[in-house]
Amino acid sequence: MAGLAANEGVPQWLDALMKDKFFNPCAAHATARKNERNVFCLDCCLTLCPHCLPSHPPHRLLQIRRYVYHDVVRVDELGKLIDCDLVQAYTTNSAKVVFISERPQTRPFRTSANVCITCDRSLQEPFIFCCLSCKVKYLTKTEGAMAKNLFRCDFLPLPNSSELDEDGQMTPDSVLDSAEGWPGAGESARKKRSGRPAVAGICAEAANRRKGVPCRSPLY
Repeated sequence: MAGLAANEGVPQWLDALMKDKFFNPCAAHATARKNERNVFCLDCCLTLCPHCLPSHPPHRLLQIRRYVYHDVVRVDELGKLIDCDLVQAYTTNSAKVVFISERPQTRPFRTSANVCITCDRSLQEPFIFCCLSCKVKYLTKTEGAMAKNLFRCDFLPLPNSSELDEDGQMTPDSVLDSAEGWPGAGESARKKRSGRPAVAGICAEAANRRKGVPCRSPLY
């Protein structure tokens, strides 16, 4: 298991995942076909290409994918390592994905009352983080919150080889994930969160920030 980074208890693998650059050619396999580095080794905190994988057979490996020129991770894979609750998800290729890092703001103003409580990007209800890094930034502000959102995972295999051979590009027909069926929607999800102080505090802060959003009259 990787140790902790100096950044408020953030594991080294998570710190490296948010900082690393993916889909660049692998220097060790420069002449090889399909040598883009789109696999992250949690145990070595390194970005790998498919040709590097034989050197990391027992390690925990996470495949990075790309959607509209930004790096994403599948929720069913990342969710084994860290709680992805309240992070805006997209459904694409029949899988839920979340962005790893913040994206440049295309509009300098808020377009809805529901925004990321870290970077103010407009979001769909009930999500309050636009990406993994925004949630991590928030959790590091509260002592102990980071640890409560991490899960122990000793084995994380890659998807089947045929899927790994793809270039990692997600099809552009993805859609915003709806609240229905997502942890954080409905009465049952609210009851689930009531026993988790870290998440409950996040929801309370989000509610307080939204109180100041003015209501505008409809345009006719």
